[in-house]
Amino acid sequence: MQRAGPLASSVAGRRRLRETLEGQAFLLPTIFGLALFWLGPVVASVLISFTDWGNGQHVSWLGLANYRALYTSPLFWKVFANTWYYTLVSVPAGMLLSLGLALLANQKLRGIGLFRAIYFFPSIISMTAVALMWSFLFNPDLGFINYVIRRVFHVPGPEWVNSIQWAMPALIFVGVWKWAGYNMVIFLAGLQSIDRSLQEAAAMDGANSWQRFRHVTWPGLTPTTLFVLVIMLIGSFQVFEQTYVMTEGGPAYATLTMSYYIYLDAFQYFHMGQAAALAYVLFAVACIVTALQFGVQRRWVFYQ
Repeated sequence: MQRAGPLASSVAGRRRLRETLEGQAFLLPTIFGLALFWLGPVVASVLISFTDWGNGQHVSWLGLANYRALYTSPLFWKVFANTWYYTLVSVPAGMLLSLGLALLANQKLRGIGLFRAIYFFPSIISMTAVALMWSFLFNPDLGFINYVIRRVFHVPGPEWVNSIQWAMPALIFVGVWKWAGYNMVIFLAGLQSIDRSLQEAAAMDGANSWQRFRHVTWPGLTPTTLFVLVIMLIGSFQVFEQTYVMTEGGPAYATLTMSYYIYLDAFQYFHMGQAAALAYVLFAVACIVTALQFGVQRRWVFYQ
């Protein structure tokens, strides 16, 4: 009986090893696919960013020359500023609108499910289709928006996407309108996860609606707010479709953003090296901003 113990342990050990190897064998196709189609392009694009690939038949190693060229390019800083303009306006506006819609949709009213579906509906439409629709609506001569402005206020409407001043606000409006319903659903889930007994206790203590929101609802909603903030920041840095469809970066580079600039450099001008460098600058900015958000979360995010 004493000799059966080590034998049984050895058999069990071999069985666990076989099960582990079988599990790893099942994972090999996925690991191979990730390495080939994800890690491979990432490594290749890093190397390309240090070359002049796309400028001619011969590829030369340039080191940091592409990054230095971006640093000294006035157009790059214009594009960088445009991207931040879009981000700093669209993210706060989108979050406030989504939170407001979520608070409205969190009411126990007859037919509230229909209103939630209506709010959410734009987020399931392709951004290309949304941008085309708003391009017609923003048309200075034939668009419905300017038609309403002329009939109601008796003044000509703005040129919208043809105007340096109004083109970017038009793109921001489209982006906020498109994603407000999606972020509303996330906020709504956060609102419904807050214990209602806390609201009831605050109301019994005499707290009004604003006080209940500030001291009960908002602290419980801060983890959800952090999530929405991070995904909206990353998404705003990657804005592309409405720029491509509505303005093509114009007029006078007023709406040229980083993602669209990368597309132009890579597939219009065939400056693959510089486009790859632009992509990694954008990636670095997104990582830094995201890291800062997680770094300061302890000051304003409250976990239950």
